Amino acid sequence: MFHLILLLLLHSATITTATTTTTISQQFKEAPQFYNSPECPLTTTTTTKNNNNTVHVAMTLDAAYIRGSMAAILSVLQHSSCPENIIFHFVTSSSSNTSLLRATIATSFPYLNFHVYRFMDSIVSGLISTSIRAALDCPLNYARSYLANILPAHVNKVVYLDSDLVLVDDIAKLAATPLGDSILAAPEYCNADFAIYFTPTFWSSPSLSSTFADRKPCYFNTGVMVMDLGRWRAGEYTTKIEEWMELQKRMRIYELGSLPPFLLVFAGKIAPVDHRWNQHGLGGDNYRGLCRDLHPGPVSLLHWSGKSKPWVRLDAERPCPLDALWAPYDLLMPPFSFDS
Repeated sequence: MFHLILLLLLHSATITTATTTTTISQQFKEAPQFYNSPECPLTTTTTTKNNNNTVHVAMTLDAAYIRGSMAAILSVLQHSSCPENIIFHFVTSSSSNTSLLRATIATSFPYLNFHVYRFMDSIVSGLISTSIRAALDCPLNYARSYLANILPAHVNKVVYLDSDLVLVDDIAKLAATPLGDSILAAPEYCNADFAIYFTPTFWSSPSLSSTFADRKPCYFNTGVMVMDLGRWRAGEYTTKIEEWMELQKRMRIYELGSLPPFLLVFAGKIAPVDHRWNQHGLGGDNYRGLCRDLHPGPVSLLHWSGKSKPWVRLDAERPCPLDALWAPYDLLMPPFSFDS
């Protein structure tokens, strides 16, 4: 029995995160393997890279959100008709233990086609202004603005996903979103008060507020996006975002992390996506994280954006009703009991 326990421990990847003085070790189960349906085109490791039938998925990866990432990956694979045609691109912080994060993914998903890239925190750390929630100020939160530089040049179209979500539909449908002449696509929420995303300083300046003069800007959530990285590179959109961040350092024009620069550059210019692909806000607001209901309509993706995360509430035995929809994708291994 002792040798069996030791073997299990050696083959379990462990992530350690620090919260104040408490250290929490998380071990994850191996996910089942998923196979392509007979209708899927045949691909090999070489052909998948540039194949039009390949779905490229980009996510950030860190110790704090690893449990959410594992659930998100599982949900993508479980609901895909052609899971073997998906390539995951994980971006980690240069200050994280990248080898351990890679091992954690490989242990739970030994069959997964994935790559890991290190994002240098120093690239963006000098541009970050404090926001209303500390978690939004993490350099890795800004990595989505640099995907065109981080991912290989042959990756022209990618689906970017946050770590606090699960899919309940085939990601290939989302990836097939027609972009037209747009750089990115995302669900838009034109009923939201767009003005609240920027400060009175911004709106009182004619030169700044005229940014949106020739378009009809709507709020969109950057946690789910379909991105044309080829056009992004050609248009140097990372530089455009950085220019707004540099201005923010000189004069306070927004309060909310990495979102406002995206709105400044892209709001009113993106391709539409059905709201079913981002039922967001399930983590509550940025202050209290209260429980929320689903938006009206069908659901393809559940997104716990906001202050609270489902795994935190479940562990605290104070879940919101919709957290039960996240729980089936949780790969966290229960603590081993020597009494069993």
